[in-house]
Amino acid sequence: MPVPGPLDRIPLWLLLGITIVVLVLAVEGGYRLGGYRLRRAEGEGGTHVLALVTTTMGLLALVLAFTFGFAATRFEARKHMVVDEANAIETTYLRAGLLPGDRGAKVRELLRDYVASRLEGARPDNFEQAVRRSEELHRELWKEAEVAGRDHPSSPVVALFIESLNRTIELHTMRVRVAVRSGIPGVLWAALFAVAILNLMAVGYHAGLVKTRRSPAVATLVMSLSVVMLLTADLDRPQEGALKVSQEAMIELRRTMGE
Repeated sequence: MPVPGPLDRIPLWLLLGITIVVLVLAVEGGYRLGGYRLRRAEGEGGTHVLALVTTTMGLLALVLAFTFGFAATRFEARKHMVVDEANAIETTYLRAGLLPGDRGAKVRELLRDYVASRLEGARPDNFEQAVRRSEELHRELWKEAEVAGRDHPSSPVVALFIESLNRTIELHTMRVRVAVRSGIPGVLWAALFAVAILNLMAVGYHAGLVKTRRSPAVATLVMSLSVVMLLTADLDRPQEGALKVSQEAMIELRRTMGE
């Protein structure tokens, strides 16, 4: 079953709201601190602080790009896994037709049920149930492969079927354990939020230090950062959000099997 990450329990819309509020508070806190320092400490130059703000902004961009790239890479991996799994199931389905006797018909029926369970697993509310059903079908399919292997130990056709079935089971394990259960590490999320908060505090601090009024441009910065962080979280969640992996390869395979 999927292991929730540190932010996975928070809905995306709520995560966006929390991020905006936290970043706005960071700017406001920095602004007030800058005004306080202006009254208490003489000689602290705004130019020096601006150079530090620019440096921290570059650091934030680096951490944000790294986190977004991590999530995008996993998203692409999930897309490729769907296609690879569909190809492996199709190969197993075709080779099952070459099995001796009427065993191939039973195996093909099990594979049709298997594709249906994999498509059900793409729905958030059916994921756990679909995974359990897939694992049950694995056991039934492997029993059929064991019987065929014992009855025809030297058959190259049976050997090819077992090889493709093993690949199908392996890809299922990869999709569940790698693509679904391994998200962005909590340490990376913590680092991203910490750098973003400190960076916007520095922006607000500089504005308070040089007596600049609160500019609407800061709101643009806050919204931009919040949206990019939302997209990063969306990419990292295979069962939620607007960015979902297409199951077209599995749908096409089910249609082919039906024909």
